[in-house]
Amino acid sequence: MALVTLSILEGLERGRIYSAVPTPVSIGREADNTIQLNDDRVSRFHAKVQDDGGQVILTDLDSTNGTRVNGHPVQIRVLQSGDLVSIGRCVLVFGDRPTTKETLAIDDEIPPTAFHESLSPPSSSDVDFLSPPPALILESERLFPHGAPVLPEGLRPLHRARVSDVLAYLHSQLGDVLNRAVENVSADGTLREARCPWDAWLDLIAAQSALTAYLQQLAEPDESNRSA
Repeated sequence: MALVTLSILEGLERGRIYSAVPTPVSIGREADNTIQLNDDRVSRFHAKVQDDGGQVILTDLDSTNGTRVNGHPVQIRVLQSGDLVSIGRCVLVFGDRPTTKETLAIDDEIPPTAFHESLSPPSSSDVDFLSPPPALILESERLFPHGAPVLPEGLRPLHRARVSDVLAYLHSQLGDVLNRAVENVSADGTLREARCPWDAWLDLIAAQSALTAYLQQLAEPDESNRSA
């Protein structure tokens, strides 16, 4: 069982910090959740945070409006300290406060109750509520700002072979596109671009579709955890 810290940066509960909360942690609109978010765009049981071998896993519980990490939609994700989790209109930051403050450059003098109080709420109900407010977007908007994730350890030989097959397939598809791409440089040298044949582009789309199917299979929550 891991102890996790989640701080609410945006939403009606803005400024509230859940420090050293034991996993699993449920997040949603219902009062039965560990973290209740009063937002009609949050599902009754929206997401859960759990420990698996010392890693903290965030899982979307088939919510209506989805969950985002660092601005990207996710079904399941290994959380890193400083990750921004967007649920409905609410934004939470994962990790202990010192690391979080370093990541977001928050002044040490700001008291916990005023945590990010200077940020103004959206002025319109038509904002893109699945994205973090502009003031909260990190310098890097990539899904994995800390670099490539590591492979799991302790896999059985069969599982290692299957993971290897999946990665080899994707490596082959991506490699084919890269090998067939041609660089174009403008006459003044200021613009560089790479172009690939249309059939190679279709192969890339096929690889993306396969990845989507893999991610959906891995992220499919238990029927008992589905939200209404």
